[in-house]
Amino acid sequence: MAVWHPCTQMKVHETLPLLPIASGEGVWLTDFEGNRYLDGVSSWWVNLFGHNEPRIKTAINEQLSKLEHVMLAGFTHEPVVQLSEKLGELTQLGHCFYASDGASATEIALKMSFHYWRNIGQPEKNQFLSLKNSYHGETIGALSVTDVAIFKDTYAPLLRQSVQMPSPDFRFAETGDDRSAETFALGCANFLETYLKENHSKIAAFIIEPLIQCAAGMGMYDPMYLKRAREICSQYQVHLIADEIAVGFGRTGTMFACEQANIKPDFICLSKGITGGYLPLSVTLTTDEVYEAFYDDSVSRGFLHSHSYTGNPLACSAALATLAIFEKDDVLRKNRTKTEYINQQLSTWDSLPIEHLRNKGMVWAFDVKTKNKEFQQNFYQQGLAQGLLLRPIGNTVYWMPPYVISQDEIDFMLNTTKQLLAVCA
Repeated sequence: MAVWHPCTQMKVHETLPLLPIASGEGVWLTDFEGNRYLDGVSSWWVNLFGHNEPRIKTAINEQLSKLEHVMLAGFTHEPVVQLSEKLGELTQLGHCFYASDGASATEIALKMSFHYWRNIGQPEKNQFLSLKNSYHGETIGALSVTDVAIFKDTYAPLLRQSVQMPSPDFRFAETGDDRSAETFALGCANFLETYLKENHSKIAAFIIEPLIQCAAGMGMYDPMYLKRAREICSQYQVHLIADEIAVGFGRTGTMFACEQANIKPDFICLSKGITGGYLPLSVTLTTDEVYEAFYDDSVSRGFLHSHSYTGNPLACSAALATLAIFEKDDVLRKNRTKTEYINQQLSTWDSLPIEHLRNKGMVWAFDVKTKNKEFQQNFYQQGLAQGLLLRPIGNTVYWMPPYVISQDEIDFMLNTTKQLLAVCA
């Protein structure tokens, strides 16, 4: 097979044929036989405003007629300047460093944090913390702070060790624990404080997925953990890296998840939805303080990291069009209405074989109580047969649809999921 597909055991496709997609429109994907599939996972969480969105296409085409690419070392261009200024306004972090994918954004943040401490005379601060069950990408540095065994264990000999803090995901509260999600989160934050009190002198940064640990089965937690993590990291002079690659751009109900705790991280990593799902782009934003530590006559004190397509004009134009849609269409307000509708429908799901039904913004998840060892694959295949694209994580079923999903399409997604549970659980 000429194409080696991602996150796939290729031998599976001897019995499970690949699904060739011919076109997309709105929340729907269409194969070459005319069958349609509702994209309930936004094509790996990237597609915000539907497939074939005319405004994003127009922006890309207009930019294509002027400049397709120029290297960003020694040169600049209008879309990257405009996008950087806009992202700076939205995040209150004024310095953007671009790449093409989320893992690269993580690598940049980790390297930049380490290099910052070295530049200010503290090279001993060269270790990192993350949460248990965290996921930050699959390049070597990003995988070093990831805690998902199926991705990490094979490559353990290549990886730099990191330390994992207890996850505030409320599903990990002990049976019978009558604490609220907020109290449980604060208890987890106490472990972070205890660890940094003893070890802060060697810790460069704490990297965290704000509010939702996506690859861990959409583990959700209270914003109070972010607030305390910010306070603790500030107290012990440790950088806080917010990995908003999956949860940024409205997914949790606010433009960025950190807003729900009213905090500003030292770094924020963005990708996935940044271009509405049209072109690869990622960015790591940071503070004036970090930027100034690299601003020097010495080349070696500069951040000598690069990617060939850094700040690509076409991708930046798609990102600018995406941000414009948020403003023009009042997206966050409309999403709240859809969230309320879906949650209202879910209030009748008490009798289904599920637990931990949870929601933040435009992300929903529940864990299926099943003994079916083939549940994940069966659910996925049966869903496609009924025109619904969902990819369970183990026994966790989640919805992360494009924001343009209509009420009728929501009903189809919910009703089909209920039918699949009856067949697959």
